[in-house]
Amino acid sequence: MSLVLAQGAVSAVESAEGYAGGVYLRSGTPGLLRLAVLAGLPGPLFRPWWRMHVNRPFPVSEAYRTGRPVLLADAEEAMRRFPQLMAGMPFPFGSLWVPVTGPNGSMGVLAVLRSATPGEEVAPAVGERLMRLGRRLGAALADLESRSLPVVWENEPIPVQLPAAPAPPVRVGRFDWDLHSGGLTADDDLCAIFGTEPEDFPGTVDALAERLVPEDVYGLWALARQAVESADPVVRRMRLRGPDGRYHLLELSGRWTHPDGESAESHLTGFVVDFGAGPVIAEAADRLPRGIVSLDRIGRITYANALAEELLDRPRAELVGHVVWEVLPWFAHPAYEDHCRAALISDEPVHFLARRDPSVWLSVSLYPGHDGLSAVFQATEQPAYAPGSVTAPGLGIGSTADRSSALYRPVALAIALTEAVTARQVSAVVTEELLPAFGGRQLAIYLLSERHLHLAWETGFPKGFLDRFDGVGLDVSIPGVETLTTGRPIFFESMQRLADAYPGIPMETDVGARAFLPLIASGRPVGSCILGFDRPRGFSPEERTVLTALAGLIAQALQRAQRYDSESALARGLQDALLPHRLPEAEGVDTLGRYLSGTQDMEVGGDWYDVIETGNELALVIGDVQGHGVSAAATMGQLRSAVRAFALSNHDPQEVVSGTNRLLIDLDPGQFASCCYIVLDPLTGRARAVRAGHPQPVLRHPDGRTEVLDLPGGIVLGIDGHATYPVTELTLAPGAMLALFTDGLIERPGTDIDEGIERLRATIAGVGSAPLAETANRVIGEARQATDRPDDIALLLAARWTHPPEKPPPPSRDTAPPDLWRTFRGPGPGGARSAPDPA
Repeated sequence: MSLVLAQGAVSAVESAEGYAGGVYLRSGTPGLLRLAVLAGLPGPLFRPWWRMHVNRPFPVSEAYRTGRPVLLADAEEAMRRFPQLMAGMPFPFGSLWVPVTGPNGSMGVLAVLRSATPGEEVAPAVGERLMRLGRRLGAALADLESRSLPVVWENEPIPVQLPAAPAPPVRVGRFDWDLHSGGLTADDDLCAIFGTEPEDFPGTVDALAERLVPEDVYGLWALARQAVESADPVVRRMRLRGPDGRYHLLELSGRWTHPDGESAESHLTGFVVDFGAGPVIAEAADRLPRGIVSLDRIGRITYANALAEELLDRPRAELVGHVVWEVLPWFAHPAYEDHCRAALISDEPVHFLARRDPSVWLSVSLYPGHDGLSAVFQATEQPAYAPGSVTAPGLGIGSTADRSSALYRPVALAIALTEAVTARQVSAVVTEELLPAFGGRQLAIYLLSERHLHLAWETGFPKGFLDRFDGVGLDVSIPGVETLTTGRPIFFESMQRLADAYPGIPMETDVGARAFLPLIASGRPVGSCILGFDRPRGFSPEERTVLTALAGLIAQALQRAQRYDSESALARGLQDALLPHRLPEAEGVDTLGRYLSGTQDMEVGGDWYDVIETGNELALVIGDVQGHGVSAAATMGQLRSAVRAFALSNHDPQEVVSGTNRLLIDLDPGQFASCCYIVLDPLTGRARAVRAGHPQPVLRHPDGRTEVLDLPGGIVLGIDGHATYPVTELTLAPGAMLALFTDGLIERPGTDIDEGIERLRATIAGVGSAPLAETANRVIGEARQATDRPDDIALLLAARWTHPPEKPPPPSRDTAPPDLWRTFRGPGPGGARSAPDPA
């Protein structure tokens, strides 16, 4: 399979005239793509892009999900459509992404990087060629799959070197020089070396002399004289200006000949050997006062001149043939890796400063090309932003490329923060984005409340160390407080510097640097952020500016999160009041209800469930009002009341649903709702069910067999006042369990709803005859694992007893804790009859 994938990647790059590419393939983890092949780029530099979830906002994910190509001509188009891609790779380049499709849909994605074409669309022919390659690769993978070979990828990507552009061949031309007339006869190969057609060749030795370097012309006549005076061939090296304007190294080999019937000294015959430009480059590079290193596109050193050995402190034998980041560990600094990415992807030169060891600084320039990079090194002085008092520099943001690299860090963090809703999510984003960008190891965030700072998040600090600073007032003289009260960030190159500035403050055992950043949004103090490093380091002016800007972004996000947390608590409290806090007890049947909020917003939803005692029967109700917000919740409350009123008036199931439908139309809230209404006789198990556009219930039989019911139904409520809703009769045997739910439980982005229904059925079947509480915990637990749930979830379970259980005495309000009344355990074996899921 590796060979098939590598061939597909190389073919795609060549077809689209790109300089790099790769293949993403499905992994064993559902929804996760892994980079299987990376051609033309060094794998370690692109580790953050080795894994990609199909639901992420990246072009590879969209191509996989939709089965359509994503063709991005330049960085501007990519930034408009996929800002997170450009936040991580803020370089000018074009990219093409096409699905690898098989008989059952997408199997992976082909990716090609190429030079940007601003203002131009990608030619349709290019996209069509890549789509054909994607289908051809998909067919090959499907063939492997048909032979029981797993077509998934779990390893690191395979590095593939793209075929290099062909070097000019060594050419040999033959000549015959008439020494008396000056005539020169050349064969076709010699004419090609001169850059002329045979019929256009002047036919004189003067024509050859005109193409030589002036100082080499004298050597041409010397060659003739030496050949006449010697019986052996004479060889000389000269330089000829080729048709491309460059000088080529020639080797002329001549011999005096004795043609029949002519003078013994009349002719000189021989060969011209064209070696191209290569040997001249090597000789010239060794004479330059700069270290020159050539790298291929996967980071392997292919050439190093003499001065490079001295500047890099490595003999040439240890450099050539090795990957640069392995033979030069200091070059693997994250900042230097970012510069290498910039050169490889943007195809533009990059310049920066790097430190080889504590006393040696180098100026580095990277010049990219189709087949690799040329790196030029020069010794330089230590920059001003690296204080001599510390043992390690900052990121060294000094060059244009450094400033571009620093610029995208706030962009990347800002984009990630837009998806963070709660204060905890904001803190997690800061940990994932800010710490790696600056090489930090520790992070603490304090939030201001009633003139005291309270610890909201920490990572990397010794356990319990920060507890002593939790709740400190704004009058305490510590850096975390002063940075907020003054509004100025405070930087310490080492813990010793911090101890000197604040004598007596509790210290950690490490000696690393610290940055204290004020979190201020719209002029209002929010809190403080502490960034810790595991060793001393300096902070350049550019770094201080960037960190201060990042602190402002974090403060704004935390301010939004605090407002969200408050409003969310209020909204959920309103919704909680509209749902039943306790389900009625019925002899012979145990019921349980759960509610789980969605993850994408804080608005209340319109999902509800209810259990209603109607004489000797029990009505099980579940419904879902379209939309979110207060309007949906209000409509939900009205429908729940309407259903209860109709049910308690002893209307049959069809009349209950039809009456509720007409009421919703009369209310005209501009919304519709789905509903499932089932009346159950606890003693006989006889049930009558009506469904209005709602998902089918799941029934687990006493023997464990579980099925999705097929109940005929009518359209959703609120559409047609004359709609009819048929009644279906069924029987629940003792030990059977019925599960009613809203569509949030079975819907997942990017998957078919039938898959969700089958997943739910399998989960309920797997629980077996466990109590209802355990069944609900399993079902809700699996739903909670999905981090992207756009809708709320309501679940209602009802099970008939196999035999009457012993009924425990109910707790009294005098002895039971207040929250026990919200999860009161009824007489049945199914467990708690609860209101919304407390989590």
